[in-house]
Amino acid sequence: MPSNAVADNFLAFAYKRLQLSQQDIANCLDKLSDEQIWQRGGDYENSVANLLLHLEGNLRQWILHGIDDQPDVRQRDGEFTLAPSTRPADARARFNATLEEACQVIAALPPERLLLVVNPQPGSKWRNATILEAIFLAVGHVQLHTGQIILLTKQLTASDLDLSTPRKR
Repeated sequence: MPSNAVADNFLAFAYKRLQLSQQDIANCLDKLSDEQIWQRGGDYENSVANLLLHLEGNLRQWILHGIDDQPDVRQRDGEFTLAPSTRPADARARFNATLEEACQVIAALPPERLLLVVNPQPGSKWRNATILEAIFLAVGHVQLHTGQIILLTKQLTASDLDLSTPRKR
């Protein structure tokens, strides 16, 4: 099968973007205490721990289930529990393991599968997405919540994180 430069680039960039988000999240978690990781401003907000559980569940459903045909074991409501339900170290480990497994699925994906239709989330507005769309949505979802984790970390630590090129002040 001849190489498809666009598909190869998309898959490589999706892998890289997930890895970069994982690094940013790790940098944030390293600055937070266990209490801060579960802290929320009100019942209407998510904690960093909620976001880790949510990202782990979403990646598992969209990439591991939707693309790799693993069982759908997601319990979405549990991702948003108001009371601490998981030790922060366990939530972090589960997120990291699932993200790494999702990256491996993406890295091993033959480009000719990108236009196959999958249904990782039956009943949602995103059902019957192509694999390319599923990857695009999952990576964008991780990036969205990475930004929230960064903002929460800045608020909880009252500090700048200098996650990119340090700024002159």
